[in-house]
Amino acid sequence: MRRASSKLLPHLKKQHSKHPKIPPLSADFSTSSEHSLPRHPKSQQNKPFSETQPPLYPNFGFHGFRPGPSHNFSTLAGPIAQNGPQVPSRQRKVMERADLEEAFESAESIDEMLEAFKAMETAFEEKDLGLACLKIGLKLDKDGEDPEKALSFAQRALRIFDDCNDSNTDRGSSNMLSLPIAMTLQLLGSSSFNLKRFNDSLGYLIRANRVLSKCEAESSVYRDEQIMPILHAVQLELFNVKTAMGRREEAIVHLKKSLEIKERTLDEDSKELGKANRDMAEAYVAVLNFKEALPFCQKALDIHTEHLGHNSVEVAYDRRLLGIIYTGLEDHEKALEQNQLSRKVLKKWGRDSDLLRAEIDAANMQIALGRHEEAFNTLKGIVQQTEKESEDRAMVFAAMAKALCNQENFPDAKKCLDISCGIYEKKIRTSPDVVAEAFTEISTLYETMNEFETAISLLRKTLAMLEKLPQEQHSVGSVLARIGWLLLLTGKVEQAVSVLEDAAERLKESFGSNHYGVGYVYNNLGAAYLELDRPQSAAQVFAYAKEIMDVALGPHHVDSIEACQNLSKAYAAMGSYPLAISFQEDAVEGLERHGPSVQDELDEAVRVLGQLKEKASAQVSEALLKDFPIPEGDEHFEAKDSSALESNGPSPQDELVEAIRLLEHLKEREARMKAFTAPEKDDE
Repeated sequence: MRRASSKLLPHLKKQHSKHPKIPPLSADFSTSSEHSLPRHPKSQQNKPFSETQPPLYPNFGFHGFRPGPSHNFSTLAGPIAQNGPQVPSRQRKVMERADLEEAFESAESIDEMLEAFKAMETAFEEKDLGLACLKIGLKLDKDGEDPEKALSFAQRALRIFDDCNDSNTDRGSSNMLSLPIAMTLQLLGSSSFNLKRFNDSLGYLIRANRVLSKCEAESSVYRDEQIMPILHAVQLELFNVKTAMGRREEAIVHLKKSLEIKERTLDEDSKELGKANRDMAEAYVAVLNFKEALPFCQKALDIHTEHLGHNSVEVAYDRRLLGIIYTGLEDHEKALEQNQLSRKVLKKWGRDSDLLRAEIDAANMQIALGRHEEAFNTLKGIVQQTEKESEDRAMVFAAMAKALCNQENFPDAKKCLDISCGIYEKKIRTSPDVVAEAFTEISTLYETMNEFETAISLLRKTLAMLEKLPQEQHSVGSVLARIGWLLLLTGKVEQAVSVLEDAAERLKESFGSNHYGVGYVYNNLGAAYLELDRPQSAAQVFAYAKEIMDVALGPHHVDSIEACQNLSKAYAAMGSYPLAISFQEDAVEGLERHGPSVQDELDEAVRVLGQLKEKASAQVSEALLKDFPIPEGDEHFEAKDSSALESNGPSPQDELVEAIRLLEHLKEREARMKAFTAPEKDDE
């Protein structure tokens, strides 16, 4: 797959003018080369920008020397040279430098470029080598064989450009360097990405984006058609880096910007826009946002159908993705319809690998429709087409296990999973990322069968693989969270606390403190603290969970309501019934908003609220009796006919209890956030 940096490489051409303080190898960063999505699947063939656009630097203003009539003169001593006019030393140096520059520009292989560059280093000052370093870095990045060396040349180029900017008092000349600086930063981002240095890559790309934004604002220096190709490459790199860091929602913003650039540059029904829209749909599917994915996938299908016809491979890919989207939207009949159309075309074109995955998709759709026997038979037919120890075979057996689980045929499901895991075990060394993803999915099937220990074992193996993959560090926290939850489920509470605490920290490192995933972990951690009789710690993490859920999901989301009920449990465990009642009342109000769909949960919440009120009343009564004991021999307080008292309405004591409860309720509602952000420490 072509890298974003490589698309600009062929356009670093010589252009000469009279500006004195910019390096000699001028650039024509024209955009006639391919602009495919770097590293993004199925985007290798995109050519989104016109091949007739003007160069970025028509009058770039670098040192440069045009060969004069004396360029081919011999400098050897001889009769003609002795009798003819002597070439001045300064002009001879000019000619030599022009020869070196021409040799560098005409070099094609990286070895030829490095050899020419080595010769240039002896003749040019360091400040004149910036664009040469950039061009070598772009070539190395395109070849993809030595990202460390590409990074080194890019760093050298950036130092030169920055030094030129710092020493240049002419604002106009400084602005002329903005685009080569942006290109260099994009190259630094790409090289750092290839070296798995994601934080470094992100820093370079953010700076590149900032420089390009400044270029857009200064329209007198650069035109849109000069800026857009580089901005497009930077946005795609940002998408790749943030995706690798697990920040997929943020990454989508950059992919959408890159699509907008294509839409501004290309015709409305351009073929390249078809793939770009499909890439956009795939990105939304990856974050399970099927509603947003649907229009992009439909647009891709429309464009590809118009240009390539209904029986093209691209249309088949669009339909397969559309089937997955409809599955996510729980419109399984439409999903199966699109899948069948896709499989028909893939089979016609002999796309066996894609066809196999589409058939597995079809089996999952049949399972969703309750057609388990049909799904199992579909998969039995597929397994015969796979090689004995292939990943495809392992995938099919895992899908068969899923169908059997839905039929509650657990013994046969386990047999299928044994075969699947056995194959995947042999692939750990060569495909750890694939195996880690498969083990994660298989562990959920073992959970379905209540085989929690096996699920935990698979997740621990997954964790060991992910720890060694820099691009998967964002997944470590999620796996730890699942392990912690399963440990809690199996009664291993102390182990669960340790794992969940680690999970919370890992997730915060990857996604920030306010990510909803951190809230889910805190909910489970609070439950573990309650099990260990640590209600103060439980109240603290439940409060954090509620705060996160309210922001990330909204206060009326069912998970936010659950956090409310958890806080109520924690305060009830501490005997703080006014606070417990307040949070439980909030939970009841929240559930009432959801209507009949949560009637069972609402009934349970109302029942718990009644219990809390009874306990609060008993607590106040006990406190009053302790402070105001009944005098011995006072017959008024020893009346046996309690029914007579009850018939006269609420007693003064009941009224006092209710008044205290209401007062506490009002006070605590106002100060609630302060109360649970600074809880008491656990008793030692």
